[in-house]
Amino acid sequence: MNIGLTGGIATGKSTVSALLINKGALLVDADVIAREVMLPGHPVLTAVADHFGQAVLLADGTLDRKKLGDIVFHNPSQRQALNDITHPAIRIEIRKQMESLEREHPNRLVVVDIPLLFESGLEHMFERVMVVYAPRVIQLERLMQRNQLNRDEASARIGSQMDIEDKKMKADIVIDNSGDAELTERQIDDFWIQSGYA
Repeated sequence: MNIGLTGGIATGKSTVSALLINKGALLVDADVIAREVMLPGHPVLTAVADHFGQAVLLADGTLDRKKLGDIVFHNPSQRQALNDITHPAIRIEIRKQMESLEREHPNRLVVVDIPLLFESGLEHMFERVMVVYAPRVIQLERLMQRNQLNRDEASARIGSQMDIEDKKMKADIVIDNSGDAELTERQIDDFWIQSGYA
């Protein structure tokens, strides 16, 4: 079985994916793949630099993530342009890794962590979609604290994604991560048992 794992910024996807891995799930991480396609020499990074200009590259040829982030988080059309360049390559690699794990480990749960799963229209790729949920007010507090952002910066980042309440409505499975760690772990235990992996 495979599931797509998503949520919002600072809802705790990493926490939930770590709990699932501890249970024995296998992980495909879209963020890791997204970083790999932005390494020097990769055609995706070359295309990004061609579109956004050499200013988004550091002196050593690596991506200046902060500079690119400042451009795309405040400009929806530029964010769409970045997605149009990066998403096809990321999607191909996700599918390749997922299918390979399912072939090699048919009795294990394959979890594919994709922050922008719904925004990218990828729900059709998975048997079920799990959303890690925390209300926006908690997202905001966590993000400000975690990334040392002011309220406006944090709001802009959260606002660049689909509203967490909408994601919750679309989910097959919701893990409420707004409480303490124990509550989240209990929900993962319940999911694991109900899915027949225990």
